[in-house]
Amino acid sequence: MAGRCRDGDQRALQRNGFFSSPSRRPEYKIIKPEMCYFCFDVLYCHLHDLKAPQVPGFSNDLHSLFVTWKIGKEDRLRGCIGTFSEMELHSGLREYTIASAMKDSRFSPMSRDEFPHLKVSVSILCRFEDGEDYLDWEVGKHGIRIEFTNERGRKKTATYLPEVITDQGWDKVQAIDSLLRKGGYESHVTPDFRKTIRLTRYQSEKMTVSYQEYIHHCRLRAQGEH
Repeated sequence: MAGRCRDGDQRALQRNGFFSSPSRRPEYKIIKPEMCYFCFDVLYCHLHDLKAPQVPGFSNDLHSLFVTWKIGKEDRLRGCIGTFSEMELHSGLREYTIASAMKDSRFSPMSRDEFPHLKVSVSILCRFEDGEDYLDWEVGKHGIRIEFTNERGRKKTATYLPEVITDQGWDKVQAIDSLLRKGGYESHVTPDFRKTIRLTRYQSEKMTVSYQEYIHHCRLRAQGEH
């Protein structure tokens, strides 16, 4: 099977734009569908109190990462947690699969009944750069992480992945102001305050896999096509 894309992987790659025209094709150097399948494995074992899944076959290099769960036909956000600290992929995906599904404070812990309605996205963060100011980034290309001092004099941080800003249809100022609210800033946001923000821009490689694609992969795996 070496060198041939399995049907399950091909479906996932096609839906993630891999087979689009060269000018629109994402340049995947790190991300693989197997990372999303592994997240499903980890969550299934956790929900059913089973032994953790076997060590995956993809690389175990150090990367910053986020795991995002969405649910239903509307793709409603169900959990999203990650880290800017570089972690080994195997342990990092294990940890943040569970954290995003069970410990996102915006949502109740995931239930077994929800599992068949899920999609998971893995985002590998890369190419971090310090912005010269709060506007030194591109919508649709960069994710942003801001650091600011709140009304109580405490340092706070908040981030949006690249696709969040695009999905919301925000311009740069709208994204920054929303991110300040996400980070807990409650006062009126003035142009002068925006200038005090320290901004880091980054890019990401993202792959999304649905439950249906995961089940197809599991069937192939059970038949020995893995």
